Amino acid sequence: MRTSRFEVLSQDEVERIHGLSLELLRDVGVKVDYKTARDIFRNVGAEVDENTQAVRLSEELVHSALAKAPSQFSLFGNNLDFELKIGSGEIVFAGLGTPTSILDTTTGEHREVTLNDLVRHIQIINACEHIHNSQMDIWPNDIPMTTIHVEAIWAWAHHSRKSFGMGCYGYLPTLDMMEMMALVVGGKEELRRHPRFFSICSVTSPLQMSQMQLEGMLISADYGQPITMAPEAIAGATAPVTLAGLIVQQNANILAHITLAQIFRPGTPVLYGTVSTIANMRLGNVALGAVETGLITSASAQLARYYGIPIRSVGGATESKLEDVQAGIERVQTLIPAVLSGVDFITYAGTLDSTMLESEAMLVLDDEICGSLLRMARGIDVNSNTLAMDLIRSVNYNGHYLAEEHTVEYFRKEHFIPELMIREPYETWLKNGSPTAISKAKARVLDILKKHEPRELDPKVENELYKFRKMVSQRSIDDFYAGELEENQNIKGFI
Repeated sequence: MRTSRFEVLSQDEVERIHGLSLELLRDVGVKVDYKTARDIFRNVGAEVDENTQAVRLSEELVHSALAKAPSQFSLFGNNLDFELKIGSGEIVFAGLGTPTSILDTTTGEHREVTLNDLVRHIQIINACEHIHNSQMDIWPNDIPMTTIHVEAIWAWAHHSRKSFGMGCYGYLPTLDMMEMMALVVGGKEELRRHPRFFSICSVTSPLQMSQMQLEGMLISADYGQPITMAPEAIAGATAPVTLAGLIVQQNANILAHITLAQIFRPGTPVLYGTVSTIANMRLGNVALGAVETGLITSASAQLARYYGIPIRSVGGATESKLEDVQAGIERVQTLIPAVLSGVDFITYAGTLDSTMLESEAMLVLDDEICGSLLRMARGIDVNSNTLAMDLIRSVNYNGHYLAEEHTVEYFRKEHFIPELMIREPYETWLKNGSPTAISKAKARVLDILKKHEPRELDPKVENELYKFRKMVSQRSIDDFYAGELEENQNIKGFI
């Protein structure tokens, strides 16, 4: 049978959390600092207070929105032969975290990340067996902030067959990204029919909807790209210190964002999301690798199933600054709950230091860890062939199973066989140079990069992308921020 779901809430507790979340939305509401969004809410009957910017939502409005959200959808790669079925029961693993630093694979140096690191990261994920999505996992320091999003899409177009994603970075950057994606795949309608972009809407705690994130969310919705509503509530800091209280607040915030997306464009593919965790109460910083992160993730998965929508969560996070034992312990204590709770989309592969530090070696090692946990989730297949009674009788107590046809037929199906983890006898390990999983992972990284071949784009598309990149690079910082002024936006024109 398939491994049982890991659940931390009873059905009564799920329904109680849902009811209290609706109570919060009705009585307290959420602060919406974006007038365009307040107007969208007002037009469907929500109670809007312009003085406090509070928006209060009725139970009927929230339930109506949830009914419009699809229970599953597909996310495609550069070509349509790459398809991820989100919400189908398949687990998708991805990177994320926007690290600003990296442990250099060759020298071990802790340094700032560059555009070349971003390109390498996309190439590595392209070669991974179990990690199928890049989400702007590297934040380069050697190019202007105003061009990072464009350079990331360009790198994806040339170096990945898989899907890609980035945050909702405001009006102009998100519109840039959607237009570039449309250029690569053959137009806006093609992008709508076959989404390639995974959009991350960061949900502000407590009980807020911020302009920059909403701008990006609405543009992503207009282009038909899936959006995860991703709060990073911190128990004891931006949410109640109790996990139950955090989950109620987080749930209300997520429901408000889903409601806006479905009002704006009914049927927009959305994901229930969580990056929530606890505060390190000694210092006040985030403890994303904490065991409580896994508990919050599991509860969130139950709520997502209650609403009938997919979920995206953190998994594999750590506070460790090195590729060490702590990194291994923390990443599995946040990854196992996500896998066994049935999370559809799990992020943070390849990161250290609360996702702010990248390790290429950990990325490929995480790919192997993900494979092993998929095997755990699959459970034990019990049938007449796997029970092997005739074989057991035949071998009895005088033989062995190494040369049996049954072994040859089933061992690769039944056993997860790692490539990077050490399983040789001690003497063999010494003879092979005493490698470690990390040293083997580093060698794997260099082999991937050596063998990678860029994608060739149609010359016409290449030219259009070149012109677009040049246009963005010539913008001033004032032009960039002018896009955040509502008088310069055309959100309503997207409807």
